Amino acid sequence: MSEFELYFGLGKDHILDYRNGYDHILFVVALCVLYAWRDWKRVLILVTAFTIGHSITLALATLNIVSVNPDLIEFLIPLTIFITAISNLFKNEQHFSSRALWLSYGYALFFGLIHGLGFSNYLRSILGKDRSIVSQLFAFNVGLEFGQIIIVMVFLTVAFIVVDLFTVNRRDWKLVVSSLIAGMALVLIKDKIFW
Repeated sequence: MSEFELYFGLGKDHILDYRNGYDHILFVVALCVLYAWRDWKRVLILVTAFTIGHSITLALATLNIVSVNPDLIEFLIPLTIFITAISNLFKNEQHFSSRALWLSYGYALFFGLIHGLGFSNYLRSILGKDRSIVSQLFAFNVGLEFGQIIIVMVFLTVAFIVVDLFTVNRRDWKLVVSSLIAGMALVLIKDKIFW
């Protein structure tokens, strides 16, 4: 197994770890809940914006260029999930203006910066003392992106089945899923309060 395959697998497995990484899965689902299969390009841009954000801070934190209190980050991650889920409740999923889309991409990028800081301790522990980490970081991030795309595909498929095949109202679907995610995020926030 090549080094790229190793770190790609670690990134993919880390994002798909529903026991330890479910907060990240919740965030990706919260990003997608407004969209349908026909919107796959928008969702891909949204998820990629998030990946770019967390890739930046993941690299900076792993290289010890940026250091942020881990307890603060562990609190902010579920807060980003909560904000995303609650904001979904007030968005019209059928009318996306160009400005609203770009704003969503900006939020995904910004929240990705926060999530990337959360991954840095994990990646730093894997890399150890190795100083030449560019290829490992790249492979890890590609694996994360691949894992996120799997989550998106699974969620959009479930949404298609529920909304399009079983004809559940899209607005009701958005309200139920976003509310569930917001509730789970509140529990995570309560558990991560550090002051």
